[in-house]
Amino acid sequence: MEHKAGYVNIIGNPNVGKSTLMNALIGQKLSIITHKAQTTRHRILGILNEKDYQIVFSDTPGVIYPAYKLQENMMNFVHSAFQDADVLIYMIEVGEKGLKDQKLFERLKKTSVPVLMLLNKIDLAEQDFVAQEMERWGAELPNAELLPISALNNFNLDIIKNKLVEMLPVSPPYYDKDAITDKSERFFIEEIIREKILKHYKKEIPYSVQIEVEEFFEEEDIIRIRAIIYVMRESQKGIIIGHKGLGLKRIGTEARRDIEIMLDKKVFLATPVKVKKNWRNDNQQLKKFGYE
Repeated sequence: MEHKAGYVNIIGNPNVGKSTLMNALIGQKLSIITHKAQTTRHRILGILNEKDYQIVFSDTPGVIYPAYKLQENMMNFVHSAFQDADVLIYMIEVGEKGLKDQKLFERLKKTSVPVLMLLNKIDLAEQDFVAQEMERWGAELPNAELLPISALNNFNLDIIKNKLVEMLPVSPPYYDKDAITDKSERFFIEEIIREKILKHYKKEIPYSVQIEVEEFFEEEDIIRIRAIIYVMRESQKGIIIGHKGLGLKRIGTEARRDIEIMLDKKVFLATPVKVKKNWRNDNQQLKKFGYE
């Protein structure tokens, strides 16, 4: 068999399971996962390597109508997924009405790129309803191949891989065969900390937070990390820190455990909280944080 390789870019509404799918297909947690919308902010690559193929998955932010510049940049990542895709995965869930950006859905209908549409979370619905949904979506997007799946329960994942390999072009690998992502350790440390904040804080707090690893020193027995938690207002700083510092301590403890597993080494983690007003609408700050 000739070697195949290509970019498989995953798009869909928030919380349909895009990150869960990529993590399951790669066999490793790359994208953070929470029940909150807009958990994924960047375009994250996950690389699946086998002898005869390399699939470069791209997890993208959930499709929304942007309310500020950060969200505009997040949607730019989604639009860029159309430009370099060899295959597009359009992910939907049972009972979903449609893509939240109708123009993007029309673009999906007209694209010349092969589309694999995945109906996710079928384990949460009756079989008859799943059959109705399959018929409805088959009519909505007749140019796509359609598969029912459960990303959480690994149902039909092998079939997805086989389908994708069929759809990919013959090509040498784009990345080294031992690569699993294009992101740095610092990026994943920042994401782990942000995941804990998404987990423990409600309302606007998680969406006002940005993490930046300022220092990363590797010693013989320990890695010392200083990661700044930026918020937009002084009141948010107090909420993150919590009564007697307990909120920040919980975030730091949970994040440190996950970072130690990722780096396979003891970690000292400092997480000072600082105010950076209106960073979500500041082009210079957004560029600094990698939202280009």
